[in-house]
Amino acid sequence: MKKHISNRITIAVVMAAVFTIACNKDLDKTNPSYATLDKYFKNSVEMQKGTNAIYSSFHAGNLVAREWFFVEDLRSDDVASGGGQLELPRAQMLNGATTSDNSVMNSVWRGLYTVIHRANTVIGSAPDVTDNDAVRDQCVAEAKFFRAWAYFELVSLWGPVPVYTTVVSGPDQFQARATEDAVYTQIIKDLTEAGGVLKATYGTADLGRPTSGAANAMLGRVNMQKGDYAAAKAALLKVTGAGLYRLVNNYSDNFLEETEFNAESIWEAVYFDRGDNSFDWNGTGDGSGTAQSTIRNQEYCPLAWRNLIPSDKYLNEFENTASGAAKTDPRYKESVYETGDKFNNDADVLTDAMQNGNASTVRGVTKKVSWRKFMLIYKQSVSTASYHPGGNNQRIIRYAEVLLMLAECENELGNTVAAVDYLNQVRDRPSVLMPHYPTAQFPVSSKDQVTKALMHEKMVELGGEEIRNRDILRWRKKGYFTTDPISYFRVNRDELLPIPQQEIDNNPKLGSGGVDAQNPGY
Repeated sequence: MKKHISNRITIAVVMAAVFTIACNKDLDKTNPSYATLDKYFKNSVEMQKGTNAIYSSFHAGNLVAREWFFVEDLRSDDVASGGGQLELPRAQMLNGATTSDNSVMNSVWRGLYTVIHRANTVIGSAPDVTDNDAVRDQCVAEAKFFRAWAYFELVSLWGPVPVYTTVVSGPDQFQARATEDAVYTQIIKDLTEAGGVLKATYGTADLGRPTSGAANAMLGRVNMQKGDYAAAKAALLKVTGAGLYRLVNNYSDNFLEETEFNAESIWEAVYFDRGDNSFDWNGTGDGSGTAQSTIRNQEYCPLAWRNLIPSDKYLNEFENTASGAAKTDPRYKESVYETGDKFNNDADVLTDAMQNGNASTVRGVTKKVSWRKFMLIYKQSVSTASYHPGGNNQRIIRYAEVLLMLAECENELGNTVAAVDYLNQVRDRPSVLMPHYPTAQFPVSSKDQVTKALMHEKMVELGGEEIRNRDILRWRKKGYFTTDPISYFRVNRDELLPIPQQEIDNNPKLGSGGVDAQNPGY
């Protein structure tokens, strides 16, 4: 099986700011066994290693390999608890009882700022690298892309956050919380500059690096969240206009290990299953021998821990002839497993007893339902799947989302006909072929009706892909919900996560600059 850039990362960089013990002159020394910023990053080879270190943090357990998808999903209505096996800090987030010392949330916060620090190290060292301008500029563009991604995660989850754009080299360089507008300004600047340098495509050895298409797709996401639909549309049209992406014929190809880097994939985190069921539980991704697998297959798998399952709301959102629709949406069976479905290359049948924990209610019928997206049991036996961190890449942006973002942009800009066309393009996928809008259930003769159709289409197309959380945040601000989709939601509290208490304790500037140290309600 092919695996690419992120699998071969070796960490050989300065990880954190260098703090010197200054008790007296004799102790004011640097450990000669470690490189320092003033001596490292002096050539393109060293800069490439520093850039690869960003990837290591990005796809490690504190972020995309584990805690990132949990935080995103737990803040959405795509998921429900699989049962009593769901760990306490995750159950707290799912039930709206998140506290400022929540370990899952804190891992993501630390992981994002680690990405930012490593990106700043690369960007700040660029003037010293003169042996290969092309490599240097590519590294800086990748670092800016990741810095923008990290700040977008931070601002959409926590609101105003400290912004660092240079390497922190001393304890007096804490930053106050920047306003959301200031954070978005930095994100847009980084993505714009990165998009002007990043390549449109890469060779096989470099698949997994962000492309100019990924930068523009991210710009679309960011500007939509900011409320600038015209800017979002302009960025997204660069993606569709590039002629490099299309919807793949089979919806399920977006989630299988054998169909990574397909024509629909715009950006994905790369993982590798080396066959020993290993996973980096430290969550940092550091070290040349560290496992580079994802634990997602284990966390959500119907044959394993099954910590989160599809919510009843998600399951009942799909159009079905039993409820009067003209056709049952094929994406339902391609997104979830139900008792009676085949797995292990169709050699085995899934039973209730195999699926740990809770059942679901689908159109009045109680049954056990589990996630199929990104799971590996389509080719695994019960014994193999009982504990199996996987090498299935996490698709973070795919072309279907770009089309649905464009549909939202056109609808918000008053172009309902164009919006409906984008919705119908997604429904025209050969393995889906759902009837075009308007349908009996979803008329589309007004902006409000198109909004409802868009909400439906995004949920059934992108459910469980860590997108719904931001949709809810954006649509809540616009007043699109008559009943909030999050059952525990409280105004002036649950819009944002609490700032980690450790950050408040350590950063004396958090409560300055016109933004309180803690978010409302915590």
